[in-house]
Amino acid sequence: MHILQRKILEKARRIDLSKCGLRKLGGLVNEDHPQKIKHHLEQLEKGGYVKLNKEKTRIIEVLNKNEKSIKARLFELPILGSANCGPATMFADEKIEGYLTVSKSFLGERNAKDLFIIQASGDSLNDAKGVIGGVIEDGDLVIIDGSKKDPANGDYVLSVIDDVANLKRFYRKDGEIRLLSESLLKTSPIILDEKDLQYLNYLIMGVVVRVIKGNE
Repeated sequence: MHILQRKILEKARRIDLSKCGLRKLGGLVNEDHPQKIKHHLEQLEKGGYVKLNKEKTRIIEVLNKNEKSIKARLFELPILGSANCGPATMFADEKIEGYLTVSKSFLGERNAKDLFIIQASGDSLNDAKGVIGGVIEDGDLVIIDGSKKDPANGDYVLSVIDDVANLKRFYRKDGEIRLLSESLLKTSPIILDEKDLQYLNYLIMGVVVRVIKGNE
């Protein structure tokens, strides 16, 4: 499936697009050419994923082909960009860069809609012993459960501080949050006072589920 079709289908599964024309839909998936959007809508309809209006310009129904895929124990996780494992210097781009197909049993009983992937940049978790799949090294793909916004002590988390994403190990105690590195290198932690969080644009985006090594 073409990446633009995947983006359209992902939007259609999350929001009602029945009143969304070609240009508006194009804006949602970062495509400026309405005719290209129309072409891919038609391809999605031919594939049995959606039902269109008579003019082939709007999605009026999302069909259950995705449910069949889930029953077949396969689903696709969006890859959203990069996050730094070292100093907090890399912005997390929320544009979907691609998809990774995995088997359902690979992730247990988690809801596929809650999961997404970030590519690790940096080596401050290259000695992390508590991550399923191995340590997190530069270039590895990290699966995140976005439904987990309140991590427990010891969880590995994807957090954002002032629009900068980072992967760290999370601890909270006595009004203080520590985001720690576990590295063969000497990497300083990030220490936050909970009284300051309202000024820091600090968010927990999810908890690490597992790592997929870059050489796998």
